[in-house]
Amino acid sequence: MTRTSLFITILSASSAFCQTLTPRELFYKPVSSPAPIASPKQPTKAPATKKAAPKENKSEVAKAPVGVAASYAPLGLRYSLLHSTDGANYNEVDGETVFHSGDKLKVTVQSNDPAQLYVIARGSSGNWNVLFPSAEVGGGDNRVTAMQSYEIPPGGRFYFDENPGEEKLFVILSRKPVENLETLIYDLGKKPKESTPDKPLMLAQRISPIDDAMVGRLRAGVQSRDLVFEKVDEKTAGPKKEKAVYVVNKTGAADSRLVVDLTLRHR
Repeated sequence: MTRTSLFITILSASSAFCQTLTPRELFYKPVSSPAPIASPKQPTKAPATKKAAPKENKSEVAKAPVGVAASYAPLGLRYSLLHSTDGANYNEVDGETVFHSGDKLKVTVQSNDPAQLYVIARGSSGNWNVLFPSAEVGGGDNRVTAMQSYEIPPGGRFYFDENPGEEKLFVILSRKPVENLETLIYDLGKKPKESTPDKPLMLAQRISPIDDAMVGRLRAGVQSRDLVFEKVDEKTAGPKKEKAVYVVNKTGAADSRLVVDLTLRHR
């Protein structure tokens, strides 16, 4: 079996394994850095006489197939809606819930791996604004820690007034910064100040309202494929009883990203 065929066989086995797991199971699958795949040992003949160790055959190394490394585990996002009527007690509710005047709401998001998080919201007025990154979290840094819950809006809540309508959230989670997204946001306002490693620049510092056309361009620029979704509730089999949605990019690539459109309805 050649090295290339060995690599294809391993990828096929990994893909089949992912297909047997639900998105929630993929979300909690351990994430690890890629490790090189060991090359199959070649049979060698015993030397007739003791000789110096042969030098590495660089030409053979150069012919090794590109990407012969184990992939990352799938990148996943968990989100849930926390509803309250008194502003003090919040409980998870179904994502299709229709809210009413006076209701309060928070959205929690969680990544299964360190990643970059972007959240943009569209209110009833029709304008989009950046909710994450926020000054309330990490001084405006949009890097999130694996398995840590983040509340949207940070340090606040959504409040539904007497005017019926829809609020939309556009969420992007990416293992690597989405440069086009950041550039487009910066282009809406003045030229940003230079950032330093110990003081990251906040995306929300200098932006104008974002319109539907801008979000359409953002969405087109970060289209995600190979996404799987799972909505779970108390009836879903498993040790954890919850109301949440899991979204997973099952490719397991080093530059994986996913996009979620979330609509909050009230009347």
